[in-house]
Amino acid sequence: MGCAAGRSRVAGTKRSALRYQSTAPAAGFGRGGSVTFPWLNDGRLADVDVKWHNQNGFIPLIHCSVVRYSYMRKPLRKAIFPVGGLGTRFLPATKAMPKEMLSVVDKPLIQYAVEEAKAAGIEEFIFVTGRGKSAIEDHFDYSYELQHTLEARGKKAEMELISDLLPLPGQVAYIRQQEANGLGHAVWCARNLAGNEPFAVLLADDLVQADAPCLRQMVEVYNEVGGNVVAVMDVPREHTNRYGVLKTGKEQGRIVEVEGLVEKPKPEEAPSTLSIIGRYILQPDVFGFLEQQKPGAGGEIQLTDALAQMTGRGRFHGYRFEGRRFDCGDKAGFIEANIAFALKHPKIGKSVRQTILDFAKELSAG
Repeated sequence: MGCAAGRSRVAGTKRSALRYQSTAPAAGFGRGGSVTFPWLNDGRLADVDVKWHNQNGFIPLIHCSVVRYSYMRKPLRKAIFPVGGLGTRFLPATKAMPKEMLSVVDKPLIQYAVEEAKAAGIEEFIFVTGRGKSAIEDHFDYSYELQHTLEARGKKAEMELISDLLPLPGQVAYIRQQEANGLGHAVWCARNLAGNEPFAVLLADDLVQADAPCLRQMVEVYNEVGGNVVAVMDVPREHTNRYGVLKTGKEQGRIVEVEGLVEKPKPEEAPSTLSIIGRYILQPDVFGFLEQQKPGAGGEIQLTDALAQMTGRGRFHGYRFEGRRFDCGDKAGFIEANIAFALKHPKIGKSVRQTILDFAKELSAG
């Protein structure tokens, strides 16, 4: 009887019996065997340490331990939009209107997010809604009376504005989050619609002005590195208690390896100032961690806490996106976004610029 060991890779399929191929076969020990991983059914790859022994030509498996997970690079087709929040920071404006329908210049925040997802190649749009959010559904649906009136009056430009935002039949799904219990809970509510494939998460509150849409940039990174990818930016240290903050590893250009995550740490306890904004590309095993329903900061189920448990289990990177991010969940940030987007608007940009200059003169004189 002999004994050998090697490093192998197994690939998840719908069957529990998975083939492995040893990378270090010893003479007389064969080239492969059958390993049972009933839990590895989501397209993951696992690097494993395998030990086996040979007895009369039969190779029973003695020991098999997972070293780390990686992922077959499935295309990104789905996006989740958590839109169930109450928008209390914008009361009374949001008493009867979803905060995601607040307009930056002439488009609601949620439309910017959907357009960004479309530009990144997203094919299925999943909205996690709450009570009082029907205006979002109406916005992405036909309005027969309005369309008929515009058509009758020959308003082709206006017709294009509302027809371009309509999704194809079956592209959009809505699911109700019964209670506002944190971002992690909202994402978990979409687990059955997201299924067993990677997905994006976009928060409409975070509006990014960029030449190349932020999520499209992230998809390019995802296609290169796989795994989980989050959009990140440096924030003032005194603001770390507002974000999920990275413990960073190796850096290559704009790509940063994520070694750990902390949700809203105190400035003196933050591992860095590199913080996550509302753009994520995630693997479906995050739902297993969210299912534990453990409350985090603020007594809510935090997405960052689930992501922190995923570090070290597979590829996980932060991406310093190109562009300017506006926190439209904050009144000052919302006004700032309106000014920035108005200045670039083809029809009103010049007049807005002049208005700003006039205000500046009054301020300097006053």
